[in-house]
Amino acid sequence: MTSATVVIVANPASGRGRSTAAATELAARLSIHGVSTIIVCGSSAADARAQLADAVFEHKPTAVVACGGDGTVNMCLQAVAGTNIALGILPVGTGNDNATALRVPQNPREAGDLIADAIGREAYAVVDAARAMAADGTSSWFLGVLSSGFDSRVNSRANSMTWPTGQARYVAAIVAELRVFKAAHYDVEFDADLPTRHSISKPGMLVAVANGPQYGGGMQVAPDALMDDALLDVTFLDELTTPTFLRVFPSVYAGTHVRRPEVHQYRATTVTIHAANQTAYADGELVGPLPVQIEIVPSALRVLTRPPS
Repeated sequence: MTSATVVIVANPASGRGRSTAAATELAARLSIHGVSTIIVCGSSAADARAQLADAVFEHKPTAVVACGGDGTVNMCLQAVAGTNIALGILPVGTGNDNATALRVPQNPREAGDLIADAIGREAYAVVDAARAMAADGTSSWFLGVLSSGFDSRVNSRANSMTWPTGQARYVAAIVAELRVFKAAHYDVEFDADLPTRHSISKPGMLVAVANGPQYGGGMQVAPDALMDDALLDVTFLDELTTPTFLRVFPSVYAGTHVRRPEVHQYRATTVTIHAANQTAYADGELVGPLPVQIEIVPSALRVLTRPPS
C-alpha cells in the first residue's frame, strides 16, 4: 500500500475518445493499491493547463500521468520537469513518439500496469529534458524533438486541417506542403559559451534538435539520440530539389537518411537557430518564431517506465 497521489491528465481529443476511458480505468486500478487520483480533463488546452497547475500546487502529487499523445505529454512536462514529480504516459494519441522512446508499452492497459507497478515500487528512470527559449522571451520544455523548416510547416498545416483525421492528416499535409515549400537560410550556432563552439550558415530544408530519436509518428530524425546522455542531437538537411527531397524524405522513417551526403549531424549542449520568417515546433507544439535557443538540462525528469533490461 502507498499514500501516493497521482494526477491523470486526459485529453478528450486523443485516441478518438479513448483517453477519458483509459484515464478512468487507470484511476480505478490505482485506487485498488491505495493511490489517490485526480483526473484533469479540460474543455480546452488552456483550461487543462490551468487545472493541471492547480492540481499540482494543491495536491503535491507523486506523479502526473499524460493520457493522450505527445501534445498531452508536452503539457504535463511543463508541470513536472525540474521537480521530483514523476511523469507517466498512457499512450492513446496518434504518434506517441515519446512513449516509444521511453519504452512505454503502446497498449494502454499494459502501460497502466507499468505505471501502477512503478508507483508501488517507487521505481523511476531519470532522463534529460530540453528547454527552448523563444524570441519573445518565453521558455518551454520539450522531451523529444524541436524542429524548424519543412516539418514545422507541415505541423502548422496539419493543425489547421479538419480532414482527414489521425496520421492520414499528417500525410496529407506533407503532400500539400511539398507543392509550395522553399528552403530557408539558417544560421545555427552550437555551444556558444564553450571553446569548442562552431556554427553553420547556409540554406536548408529543415533543422531538428533532438533529445529523443523520433517525431511525427515514427520518423527517426535523430536515430542515435539518447534521452540520458546530456546532449542534443542536431540534424540539418541541405537545400534540395523537390524530386531529390521526395527520394530522401521517406528514408527518415527508417533512420537511414543520415547516410546521405545532404544530411549533417551534430551534438551539442546548446543550440541557437536563426532564420527569417520561420517557426519552431517541439513535441508537435508551437514554440514560436525564430530565433530560438535550446539547451539540454541533464537529469531534469523522472519517468515511470520499464526498468533497464
